[in-house]
Amino acid sequence: MARNPKEAALILHRFGFGPRAGSIEAIAPDPHAALLAELDKPDAGQLTDPDLPTSGAVNRAVFEYRAARNAMRKRQRREAAQAVAMEARAKDDPAEAKRDTPAAPPKPGEIPLPRRLFLNEARARIDAALYSEIGFAERLVWFWSNHFCVNQDKTVMAGGFEREAIRPYVLGRFGDMLLAAESHPAMLIYLDNATSIGPNSVAGINRDKGLNENLAREILELHTLGVRTVYTQADVTNFAKILTGWTVLPTASDPNHGGEFVFLERAHEPGPQTLIGKTYEDAGAGQGRAVLADLARHPATARHVATKMARHFIADDPPPALVDQLTRCFLDTDGDLKEIAKALINAPESWRPGQAKIKRPGEWIAASLRATGIPGDIARLTGGMALLGEPLWRPPAPKGFPDDNAAWLDGLPQRLDIANSFAQRAGGSLDAEAIAQTALGPLASAETRDLINGAASKPQALTFVLMAPEFQRR
Repeated sequence: MARNPKEAALILHRFGFGPRAGSIEAIAPDPHAALLAELDKPDAGQLTDPDLPTSGAVNRAVFEYRAARNAMRKRQRREAAQAVAMEARAKDDPAEAKRDTPAAPPKPGEIPLPRRLFLNEARARIDAALYSEIGFAERLVWFWSNHFCVNQDKTVMAGGFEREAIRPYVLGRFGDMLLAAESHPAMLIYLDNATSIGPNSVAGINRDKGLNENLAREILELHTLGVRTVYTQADVTNFAKILTGWTVLPTASDPNHGGEFVFLERAHEPGPQTLIGKTYEDAGAGQGRAVLADLARHPATARHVATKMARHFIADDPPPALVDQLTRCFLDTDGDLKEIAKALINAPESWRPGQAKIKRPGEWIAASLRATGIPGDIARLTGGMALLGEPLWRPPAPKGFPDDNAAWLDGLPQRLDIANSFAQRAGGSLDAEAIAQTALGPLASAETRDLINGAASKPQALTFVLMAPEFQRR
């Protein structure tokens, strides 16, 4: 299935993070085979950095850091008060001032531990996008991480969540990813299930506390069946009861395992529960696992996932034939995500010319770095994503960042500001025409080439490359 360089360039943008130097030529003989080969790599979508701690370790480290910081602040306030008292006493007795000296203030310029941990995770994620041959597997990681999103501000474990609940299953089965995501401490904290207690459980009766339906609702609405499909509000409530007891070990009292998943039987609502017409007997944590397994195989879940994938990669209004094909593949393979990705690649709709989708901010930034060969400063990169409306691992709501063009059109002027700033810093030493050939190749229109060739300076020429319509879209 030999294809031409223009098609290769298009596919690198559509399914990856844009071309790197030489990548258009590398896959031009057969882009289809190159995409399949990336999926078949044994480490596709994985991060193996041994310096990245587990989610539980991050949770405990941040807890201890904040506890120590609070203690330091209290000590400083106490010492400041003592200093005032000493000064007052010294006016009456100068020798008194020599008896005690306040502690030195903390060192300026130190990056707080939570910020360091976040930047380390962000660097590993960006590097995986920059140095992959195409980036299709990594794009799938980003897609599923947004589907099962958590918020770094609430959990501090978003990077660990992506590594532990998304990456190991990105080319595995949807049901396995679903279970890993919903039982992960970051998700339990983000959607408040860690504090949900069965009203008739031992803990619920003793503490007079009850359900939180957030996780149950979002699993049904966002993660599996889709909004307004086959479930009712009663199903949401019953599912919330089933998920009681799925919680997180308290970090304050468990310095070795705090922040890790635990099933707490005494908080679990006892008895059978009915969900979408099926009764699930009380089997502790197994009750919730059984529901998730059935949701993962439901036809509504298959169609919901198929529609989202087609919308993300192909068009805001995905071709019905493509959605049908991906839905059938999902059901026929028991949610095999690798086979579904292959079905997406094999679909004729995926190879249509034209660039229908605007790159999301993170994708555009990654494409810019790949095109120029500059890894970038991670603090500046994450700041740029935030400025453009896609702060890393900080979605505005549990539904994640939007995947339609309209959501990102208003941010294009801000992209121009960032492109200008980047070009002013790096453009003087870069050949914009060569970068245009790397990043766009035969996709570049005559108008785009004329703009680049007629630029008044090297930085301006680079800005024209990064803001070209062919570069903004995929």
